Amino acid sequence: MAASPGPAGVAGAGAVYGSGPSGFALDSGLEIKTRSVEQTLLPLVSQITTLINHKDKTKKSDKTLQAIQRVGQAVNLAVGRFVKVGEAIANENWDLKEEINIACIEAKQAGETIAALTDITNLNHVESDGQITIFTDKTGVIKAARLLLSSVTKVLLLADRVVIKQIITSRNKVLATMERLEKVTSFQEFVQIFSQFGNEMVEFAHLSGDRQNDLKDEKKKAKMAAARAVLEKCTMMLLTASKTCLRHPNCESAHKNKEGVFVRMKVALDKVIEIVTDCKSNGETDISSISIFTGIKEFKMNIEALRENLYFQSKENLSMTLEVILERTEDFTDSAYTSHEHRERILELSTQARMELQQLVSVWIQAQSKKTKSITEELELSILKISHSLNELKKELHSTATQLAADLLKYHADHVVLKALKLTGVEGNLEALAVYACKLSEQKEQLVETCRLLQHVSGTEPLEITCIHAEETFQVTGRQIISAAETLTLHPSSKIAKENLDVFCEAWESQISDMSTLLREINDVFEGRRGEKYGYLSLPKPMKNNANLKSLKPDKPDSEEQAKIAKLGLKLGLLTSDADCEIEKWEDQENEIVQYGRNMSSMAYSLYLFTRGEGPLKTSQDLIHQLEVFAAEGLKLTSSVQAFSKQLKDDDKLMLLLEINKLIPLCHQLQTITKSSLQNKVFLKVDKCITKTRSMMALLVQLLSLCYKLLKKSETETNCLNSFQLQMENNRWVSVTNKDTMDGKT
Repeated sequence: MAASPGPAGVAGAGAVYGSGPSGFALDSGLEIKTRSVEQTLLPLVSQITTLINHKDKTKKSDKTLQAIQRVGQAVNLAVGRFVKVGEAIANENWDLKEEINIACIEAKQAGETIAALTDITNLNHVESDGQITIFTDKTGVIKAARLLLSSVTKVLLLADRVVIKQIITSRNKVLATMERLEKVTSFQEFVQIFSQFGNEMVEFAHLSGDRQNDLKDEKKKAKMAAARAVLEKCTMMLLTASKTCLRHPNCESAHKNKEGVFVRMKVALDKVIEIVTDCKSNGETDISSISIFTGIKEFKMNIEALRENLYFQSKENLSMTLEVILERTEDFTDSAYTSHEHRERILELSTQARMELQQLVSVWIQAQSKKTKSITEELELSILKISHSLNELKKELHSTATQLAADLLKYHADHVVLKALKLTGVEGNLEALAVYACKLSEQKEQLVETCRLLQHVSGTEPLEITCIHAEETFQVTGRQIISAAETLTLHPSSKIAKENLDVFCEAWESQISDMSTLLREINDVFEGRRGEKYGYLSLPKPMKNNANLKSLKPDKPDSEEQAKIAKLGLKLGLLTSDADCEIEKWEDQENEIVQYGRNMSSMAYSLYLFTRGEGPLKTSQDLIHQLEVFAAEGLKLTSSVQAFSKQLKDDDKLMLLLEINKLIPLCHQLQTITKSSLQNKVFLKVDKCITKTRSMMALLVQLLSLCYKLLKKSETETNCLNSFQLQMENNRWVSVTNKDTMDGKT
């Protein structure tokens, strides 16, 4: 039986989009499991490479031998799981079945070969029984490892094609149903088609959400999040706008309002496909080409490169780059909303930057003709001066944009114009409508221009994309609010027209709230407090309560469940203290391992506060978002530790890699739990997540301690070697001096 197209259907679609990348369909789930197994498998193969490249010793320690065998067995088991998932994908996709199965057979053979070659149970009898192992046939292990990597990559690429095909098929189904919705003429027919549309949107939400979570490129991830946010909000708008058109078929403003929703949804659907297939639409420009902060960053890198190479680039290119940057500052100086003081200061700093560049070019030309110490020092001074001028310009631009945004958000916080539009609509007052529509248009232009300025100073590509998304949302939603208000004013007794206006006003208020969060994140990035939240700023958020939107009521935990959560949280809080103690031991607080460890500890502490009903995380959905970031941070930590392990000796390296191998599966298991759909079982999901997080924190404490000890050990050995070399040099010097003295006496 088809799902209801009314409130329940919309709630389902909204819930899926609102939760970000949650649940997934069968094939998408298989692809995600494949990646999960692959992410467990590749570090093991890395360990195999370490074993292959180990220095030959006449005698191997028991620890090394046991590690070798464990790694070989782990690789074979992981390959077995990988092959099962690959075969399941092949059975679901007959057009790729043969290719996937061949790759799976190759992977299985490689895994079995590695397991056989790393089996050292009879190593002591090699000479007598002729057993072949990793020590006697390194070439075989290398070939098996290469075959394994090749076959795994092949399966993943084929699985990726399956997922892309699914998303495109799902999009096409949604578009086809939307075309039918556009042409519908009766309410009964609309109800039937919208039911189908709701189900198709839920499927598309799952598939695109999984894909978003799988993206490694932060820029693409932010674009995907923005497109999905549009689809989530437009789903409700489509319902009320279509119903208004059916109720008032001869109303021009109602049709205009509905067409705006359809156009925006189609653009968002196309955007998702562009990201998935990695194709740019014609005429699309790279956002980095219009960001002042990005331009300044690149310019500073170019002038600093002069320290190493005086012929790195031409003077003309450098001058042109600065002019492009300063030309973009005209967005600030030409703005009617920029204060006189800010405008004068920006112009003054722009002039100063030009003068500093002229001085730099002059010294640069001299340095190319004669390389003296004084000229080198003068060049260094010129580089520092222009860098300082540009930093001051950045501060002024940031201050101008953020101050304007803060004042604007504060001024429009009470939404007076929206309330007035609703009132004039109910009263049917066309004259008042014209007045307040004009005021909303002015407000819209202010917000659009402010978003444009914020984009220049946002500091990261994901935040730049969020600024663009906010600008487009204000631009489109502003026009749609006016058309919805006009419909209500022409039909003041229409409940559906009133409801439609409410939905668009809620979307506007939601975007104002998002802009406030965006402003905080931009300030954090500028001041070096780069918080973990900015990565999912663009993720859609649930709409406010609406008459057509039935909220999903999660089960409320009883006292026993609350006590259990509190107990888990307390243990988590203690582990964060242990992690912080380990972090404080490190002298280099800028070390990547320390930074990722500190981030994980900070997030875990937020989870602890959540179990007490305190802190920044207010809902279970906030918790899930935080856990997704926590798991990703854990994987980044393992990458940094793996890089560090390359500096160590074989035995120490193996010991560290085995610890890493415990953390990686936990990260993937946590990601799987956060994506799992447990309807009306929120407590169970939270319980599992916090338990898994606690295990990860316990491993983090061990890893930080082990890394610190190994780092100190490495430094001590290096210092001892240096001291020994210095002592030898001194002894040689004394010996030579004594010999010279004796010769003199003779």
